[in-house]
Amino acid sequence: MLRIRLMRTGKRKQPAYRVVVADQRAARDGRFVSVIGRYNPLTNPSQIEIDETEALEWLRKGAQPSESVVALLKRAGIWQKAKQAKKARVAS
Repeated sequence: MLRIRLMRTGKRKQPAYRVVVADQRAARDGRFVSVIGRYNPLTNPSQIEIDETEALEWLRKGAQPSESVVALLKRAGIWQKAKQAKKARVAS
């Protein structure tokens, strides 16, 4: 199963993350299918850059986001759009 999750990058004590689509059995910083965004928690406010079209496409294909990625998607406003798209697909 594919998961949308965070991959840690950056130096020691200066974390930065990539939002990636990877197989759930792969290591945290191991192989991934696609990079769909970046997250930097050290800036004030936190910097979140996620490609909305790619994220929505992977969610439509069935990729499951981790809890931390769901929180980032909610802050970016993408999670609500994904829920609306899912409702529209079910209704039609």
